[in-house]
Amino acid sequence: MERRRFLKGAGLAGILAAGTAPAIIHAQEVIRWRLASSFPKALDTIYGAAEDFANAINQMSGGKFEVQVFAGGELVPAFGVLDAVQQGTIELAHTAPYYFFGKNEAFALDCAVPFGLNSRMLTAWMYDGGGNQLMNEFYAKYNIVSLPMGNTGAQMGGWYRKEIKSVDDIKGLKMRIGGFGGRVLAKVGGVPQNIPGGEIYQALEKGTIDATEWVGPYDDLKLGFYKVAPHYYYPGWWEGGAQLTLYINKEKFAALPKEYQEMIRAAASHAHVTMQAKYDARNPQALKQLIANGAQLHRFPKDVMDAAFKARNEVYAELNDTNPDWKKIYTEFEKFLRDQYAWFRLADLSFDQYMASVKL
Repeated sequence: MERRRFLKGAGLAGILAAGTAPAIIHAQEVIRWRLASSFPKALDTIYGAAEDFANAINQMSGGKFEVQVFAGGELVPAFGVLDAVQQGTIELAHTAPYYFFGKNEAFALDCAVPFGLNSRMLTAWMYDGGGNQLMNEFYAKYNIVSLPMGNTGAQMGGWYRKEIKSVDDIKGLKMRIGGFGGRVLAKVGGVPQNIPGGEIYQALEKGTIDATEWVGPYDDLKLGFYKVAPHYYYPGWWEGGAQLTLYINKEKFAALPKEYQEMIRAAASHAHVTMQAKYDARNPQALKQLIANGAQLHRFPKDVMDAAFKARNEVYAELNDTNPDWKKIYTEFEKFLRDQYAWFRLADLSFDQYMASVKL
C-alpha cells in the first residue's frame, strides 16, 4: 500500500530520483512494431538505415521496444508503405517521400526537388529551419508523423545506353527517375518511368528503358547498371541531397510512452547521420571500381543543365499557382535555399574548389 501511494504521488521526477524507474520499465510489456522499407536488402546503405534505427531502439529500450524491419515487397509493396502507415496496417515505414508526388507534389519537398538544397542544407532546414514542422503540418492529413532518417548526399546523373551530347538527346529518352525529377525531365522532352529499385536492372537490360538513375557509385556498383548502360553522368541535378524519411502512424505514436517517443526521435537521428557517412566513405572506392569495369564518366553538357533549370522554374511557378500545400512549404523552402547558397558559396564552395585544384 505504501509503495502504491508513493508511486502515485511522486511523479516521474520523483521515481527517477528514487532509482525505481528500471523496475517500472522492466514491468512493461514488450512493444512490437513493424517497419516496411521501400528498398531491397541488397542495398545495405539505404535499406540498412532502417536496421540501424531498429537496433538503436532495441538497445535504448533494453529489449522492451522491438522494431522488425521488412524489405520492399515483403510486407507491403515498395510504393505501398505510405498507405499502410496511414491506415495503421503497419506502424512505421522508411521511404523516399518523392515517390508519392502523384498524390501531392508537396511530398517531394521532404526528400529532394530539382536544383534544390544539398544534404547539409536540407538537414539544417529540417532540424533548425522549420522544415520538419511544416512537413508534419502537411502529413497530419495523412495521419502520419515524419522524421528525417538518412540522406544519400548529392547523387550522380545516372546510366545511359548512348552518350548525351546535347539536350536534343534527352528528347524521347525513356528514363527511370525517382519521383518529382521526372516532372522536370518531361518538360525537357524525356519520358520518365517510376520503377522500384529492385526492378531497375531488368528493365534496363530488356530495353524497357533507355537510362536510369539510382543514387551513386556504391549502390550503382552493386546494381550492375554499367554492364548494360556504360555512360555514367553527373551531377544528378534532380537530387542535390536526397533525404529519406521515417513515417510513423500518428495515432500509434501518440499512444506510446513519452520515453519511447524520444527513443524514436533519437534513433532516427542516429540513422540519419550514419547513412550519409556510409555513402561518403564508400563512394570513392566504388567509383574507381566502376571505371575499372568500363564505366565511362561524363559531365552533363551545359545546355542540358540550363534547359533543366529553366523547366524546373516553370514547374515550380505552375505549382505555386495550383497547389496550396506546395506553395505554403516551398515559399519558406525557397527563402532558406537562397540564404544557404549565399553562405555556402563563401565558405564550403570556395574551400572545396581550392582543395579540388591542388595536388594531394
